[in-house]
Amino acid sequence: MKIRVFGMGCSKCNETYENVKKAVHELKIDAEIVKITDIKEISEWVLMAPAVAFDEDIIFEGTVPSVNDLKKELEDYLKSN
Repeated sequence: MKIRVFGMGCSKCNETYENVKKAVHELKIDAEIVKITDIKEISEWVLMAPAVAFDEDIIFEGTVPSVNDLKKELEDYLKSN
């Protein structure tokens, strides 16, 4: 599984990245976490940062998801894929 975190480095984007790392660690998921900071690449995926994509699916956009929200979405995503 590949998880992309989109953001140019603002505090909300950094918090999102850290929350993703915590959620993956707590669930013991084997995932590649990639931080996307290039504005051109971000704009190809989403309109608002921070954003999070699981594989090719945008899950969160324009908000900082909590660790618990991320864990719930990760569990649901893994069950359906």
